[in-house]
Formats: sequence, C-alpha cells, structure tokens
Amino acid sequence: MTIHADGFPAPPALVEHARRFRAEGGIPAAPRVAATVLLLRPAGDDFEVYLIRRVAAMAFGGMYAFPGGGVDPSDSQAHLDWAGPTPAGWAERLGQTPAAAQAVVCAAAREVFEEAGVLLAGPDAGAVVGDVSGDDWEADRVALEQRRAGFADLLARRGLTLRSDLLLPWSRWITPEFEPRRFDTYFFVALLPEGQRTRDVSGEADHTLWIRPADALARAEAGELTMLPPTLVTLAQVAAGGDLAGVAAAAATRDAATPVAPRLDLPDDGEPRFVLA
Repeated sequence: MTIHADGFPAPPALVEHARRFRAEGGIPAAPRVAATVLLLRPAGDDFEVYLIRRVAAMAFGGMYAFPGGGVDPSDSQAHLDWAGPTPAGWAERLGQTPAAAQAVVCAAAREVFEEAGVLLAGPDAGAVVGDVSGDDWEADRVALEQRRAGFADLLARRGLTLRSDLLLPWSRWITPEFEPRRFDTYFFVALLPEGQRTRDVSGEADHTLWIRPADALARAEAGELTMLPPTLVTLAQVAAGGDLAGVAAAAATRDAATPVAPRLDLPDDGEPRFVLA
C-alpha cells in the first residue's frame, strides 16, 4: 500500500463523530499514556507481524491493530529485576522521565503477555522463558488481566527478569482531538521469543492473524482489513526494513519521542481524510 501524501480515507462513523464534535465545540479529552507492540517472527526469507481485531464494543472496535493498552498504575509502581537499557536510557529515547519511561516499558511487556500470551522475560539478562501456554501460566495471565495481580509480582514469584532489551522503540502517536478516548501511545517492535507462540486469549479481540506487513497493507487497500493511520503507517515502515535485521537497524535510529498527531480534514466539499501532523 502507498502512504499517500494527501492523507488517508476516514471511516464514515469517525467522520460523523468528528463533525458533531466540531459543531458542538467539543473539548478534547486528555490522552492516556499507552504502549503497543509489533510482534514479529521469521517467515522464510521474509517476516510476519501479529495483528488483532478489536471487538466492536471497544474503542476503535472492528479495527485491526497491534497488542497494547494503557499504562496501569501498577506499571509505575513496579520494582522488578530489569535487563537492558536503564530507565534513564529509556527516558532519553521516549522523551519521558525515567520513572514514566519505565512505566511505559512495563506496560508494553505486560500488555503483550495479557493480549497475546507472549512473555518478554527470562531467568536472567541473557535468557528468555520458553513455552508459557500451560494452565499455570494461563492462570497467571488471567489474574494479571483482571488486575488481581501485578506484573512485577508475577515476575518476582517466577524468579524472572524483565527483558527490556527485547523491546525496540519505534514511534509515538496521539489520538485525534475529537475522539472521546484518546491515547498517547508508544510503539515498540519485538521478535517473538524462540519457543513461545501467540495465543488468541484476549477478550478484547475477536480475530487474530500473523501476516506479512506488505500483505496486510494490500488487504487494507482492498478493503479487507480496516486499520487506522498509526497501524497503516507503521506497517509500511517496518515493511521498508526488508528483513528482521533491517527493522532492528531502523529502530536504533528512530525518533520515538516526538509524537505524530493525525488530524481529520473535513472540507466543505471533497472527501474527509486523515492528515498526519
């Protein structure tokens, strides 16, 4: 799919909501800090990305996206074994304070476990856990999802270290002002750990798939998969990496601190389109 210079078509329901928001002089909601993760895995000479479709009743329902969600209070209160860049190092990449950056990284790791059953942690700084699909792990995942347990507590009880080095910062997006639920979302990429597999476990998704980024873009262009600009743009960016090594090399130099803020252009005549700012 081509990333058009003049923007992206907007779903009719969002256009209607944006027009109403503007007509009523709506006040933008404060964005909630969030994190999302592009899980990648090899596929022959190419690679695939994991997509989930949000259930219709949710914010952005019916849209294909990556696993992720808002930073939880427990993420900022976490005291846990940590491998990879220090919180101060993450702060420089994410444009946050060390404490806030640590919370974002914790949220990314927690959300990908909650929504995809993938755990970016290991017994030490050089290892990653293997299969985490057993009943005991599923009980831990459900307890975490239902907020009956914290992520740091789960890792401590299991004797595990958070592998923050497995998360590569990619970008930052802020939801348009007309949306009633807005997010300030940090995007990360991560390679699916060897021995682990994604599982369709989240009650927030009604369909999941592994797909080559170029194929996902082609299907979006054909109207088969519905996605919002952050997903479309990010898929095109990782596809341009060529292979997993290329994606990792690109991540090392990307600006993950300056937010991209799509706005919806509503001309009196002509097609409404999302424009990146």
